[in-house]
Amino acid sequence: MDFRYLGRSGLKISEITYGNWLTHGSQVENDIATQCVRAALDAGITTFDTADAYANTKAETVLGDALAGERRESLEIFTKVYFPTGPAGPNDSGLSRKHILESINGSLTRLKTDYVDLYQAHRFDFETPLEETMQAFADVVRQGKALYIGVSEWTAEQLREAHALAVDLGVSLISNQPQYSMLWRVIESEVVPTSEELGIGQIVWSPIAQGVLTGKYAPGQPLPEGSRATDEKGGADMISRFMNDRVLGAVQELKPVASDLGLSMAQLAVAWVLQNDNVSAAIIGASKPEQVADNAGASGVKLDADVLKRIDDVLGDLPSTDASQTRSPEGRPS
Repeated sequence: MDFRYLGRSGLKISEITYGNWLTHGSQVENDIATQCVRAALDAGITTFDTADAYANTKAETVLGDALAGERRESLEIFTKVYFPTGPAGPNDSGLSRKHILESINGSLTRLKTDYVDLYQAHRFDFETPLEETMQAFADVVRQGKALYIGVSEWTAEQLREAHALAVDLGVSLISNQPQYSMLWRVIESEVVPTSEELGIGQIVWSPIAQGVLTGKYAPGQPLPEGSRATDEKGGADMISRFMNDRVLGAVQELKPVASDLGLSMAQLAVAWVLQNDNVSAAIIGASKPEQVADNAGASGVKLDADVLKRIDDVLGDLPSTDASQTRSPEGRPS
């Protein structure tokens, strides 16, 4: 497993990071989830990403249980705050000082740890002053409950404003967590250049486009039983944007590219996002331990310019590149 610095900080993380967004506490049984975490550790993964809202806090509990007994200093544990938790009362979501300071305590309890390495704003909150949010995050850091702070799916302008406040407050805003894959490249034109300037690294999610880039979905063929595209609780709505014959047909044409390199399709997709120098890590998820081992095989893979051009030639104008699609939902989540 290769390691990279997270942004311009001194924190090193495994370039393949294990995340439990759509699996732990909802899509798979707890014993399988634990097996997936063990497979991640066996593959050399030390960085684990979750959020309080995943499975309405259950995902954090499952991850905390699965990591129990591991040397805490040898792990990097990330979580997030913003989306509703609990009974979804008026202060059970967003980035108010109240919600942030209460949420970090709940996350630490569920994760069975005294601190998280990275505490992230899961989305931008248009209803709370950014100064209030950043002050609360700074206090979390000063209390020793988080070492660094980050955000997820923020625009270039939002990153710039938050970074300036973080500098004034003397805390380190070092990461952004956006969606990024061969098919979803909306961060490349604005978010990445701004992040490079500010010293912010990307921890990208869905590098295999919710499974589409594995090639398991073929045009004109029935959806595989038990796949994400058939699971309304497991992201079927998000995968729908890619489920058309043009995209699925082009993905099938990537199989010879992967084969020529001795890679699985998933490994090719994960390796592709890691070619971006601003990407600190690619988050993988899994419902089976063997998927973890396969994805982890992308670590250290270098794709030369000819391979990258071959991929671009196959995909043509299919990838989404519109920077305006990098945005947080307006208003407080409910």
